Amino acid sequence: MKNEKFISIDPGTEKSAFAVFENGLELMEFGKKENPEILEIIRKTDAEILAIEAVASYGMPVGSEIFETCYFIGMAMEAASQTNKKVYKIYRKDEKMNLCGSLKANDATIRQALIDRFGGKGTKKKSGLFLRR
Repeated sequence: MKNEKFISIDPGTEKSAFAVFENGLELMEFGKKENPEILEIIRKTDAEILAIEAVASYGMPVGSEIFETCYFIGMAMEAASQTNKKVYKIYRKDEKMNLCGSLKANDATIRQALIDRFGGKGTKKKSGLFLRR
């Protein structure tokens, strides 16, 4: 993936976060938008790859929000395939193991691992990769 452009999606029921990277991990664009807008971004970007967080079943009951997210994941994958993008599903357990080395990691420890790996969150004057907007 060193010289390829890719888009990554953190899917949600109504809105999803996205980031477009080029040349390894050079951040080109990012944000959180309504899901129909995300589908348009997937279709229009010249990225060759879509990486999307996928939902896995762990035997627990789930609500309608999980199913809505699953539907969106499918629509995003379809939009990517229509524009000949390679699709990678990224499962949460793999994120935890890759970034933290433990399945017990939570959102806070994952975020900290990313900050440790890619630099601080930045400030309003000097924006970093992880500054919340």
